[in-house]
Amino acid sequence: MAKRRVVITGLGVLSCLGNDPDLFYQKLLAGTSGIGPITHFPCDEYSTRFAGYIHDFDPGEYIDRKQARRVDRCIAFALVAAKKALQHAKIPLSKENGIDPARAGVIIGSGIGGMGTFFDNCAVLLEKGPNRVSPFLIPYILTDMSSGLLAQDMGFMGPNYSVSSACATSNHAILAALRHIQYGEADLMVCGGVEAPISPIGLAGFCAVKALSERNDDPKAASRPWDKGRDGFVMGEGGGILVLESYEHAVKRGAPILAEILGGAASGDAYHMTEPRPDGKGVALCIQNALKDAGVREDQIGYINAHATSTPLGDMPEISAILQVIKHPEKVAINATKSMIGHSLGAAGGIEAVATVQALLTGLIHPTINLTDPENLPFIVPTQALKLSVDYAISNSFGFGGHNACVVFGRVTK
Repeated sequence: MAKRRVVITGLGVLSCLGNDPDLFYQKLLAGTSGIGPITHFPCDEYSTRFAGYIHDFDPGEYIDRKQARRVDRCIAFALVAAKKALQHAKIPLSKENGIDPARAGVIIGSGIGGMGTFFDNCAVLLEKGPNRVSPFLIPYILTDMSSGLLAQDMGFMGPNYSVSSACATSNHAILAALRHIQYGEADLMVCGGVEAPISPIGLAGFCAVKALSERNDDPKAASRPWDKGRDGFVMGEGGGILVLESYEHAVKRGAPILAEILGGAASGDAYHMTEPRPDGKGVALCIQNALKDAGVREDQIGYINAHATSTPLGDMPEISAILQVIKHPEKVAINATKSMIGHSLGAAGGIEAVATVQALLTGLIHPTINLTDPENLPFIVPTQALKLSVDYAISNSFGFGGHNACVVFGRVTK
């Protein structure tokens, strides 16, 4: 069966740099850091006391007020980012939206899910007993509830589930949605990832695993992918959501076509619970298979949005893996979105997909900040916004458990 062309018609983003895809990308191009001290809970005893937190988040008219008070922050992120993406795709936010409900689906993932709801109800259990635990505890900690609630609001009855593969979640969700359209099971899919991990228990857990930067005296300089002075990643949060459609479906309804999603692949490191393979073989396999699936040669790739978390063990194996595939790295631009927004875990790939599409649309590659003493990087690594028109780009995401996912994007041609 021939695979159908799939295009991106809507973008939705929530981040510490803004909640509009254009504003978000303008701040990335300007090299603006969204990292700052954590102020919404006491953290004086923590070894890390800063993050890429979204202050004054307001779901506005995207969520019913009663529901907005109840749902976990993670679910709220999903509903708002997804509805922003649907608006961007020129789809009315109601069940009377003109889309065939049987041919539209949702796959929104999260690495952790409703951690805030779980933490709060554990405290209620210990302090007040089991009869005071919320009846919404179980529904709101589930990673699939974002997909379910969005589908209820929109009336979408097509493929509906979640994906959870730690920090590779969003890319896996995007790839799953892509397949449903490519093979004729749906005409439209809403997909991506969300995460709201910046809570007392979330911060404590990542501090305990010694994964975070401890540069408390200079938070904006703490996320420094590929810099020799990096000492760990910076926690972030938010959501990145795409609306995917078959090319024919998008053209028929006059949708804005932003970019094409050509293919992708997934692989496993089969190495360690939290560390990447030092030789990069799992990631190299993933990139090779992604290019093969997309029908794109390695010498056609002009831009790579790297996973690049700013960890001593993680950054360079990815570079090694890319170099096993890309034969002329001096012709390829590479950057690290996380240098400005931190690492939003299961949402990272979705947010970075938005950045990758914006790069294709604008012909501008955002810089990597805090790169003052770089490792050996034989790529074009902009430290200021770079004008560079490219036809094909890839976005990488990797997660604890050895999960790898790579998505290939292209500028739209008729």
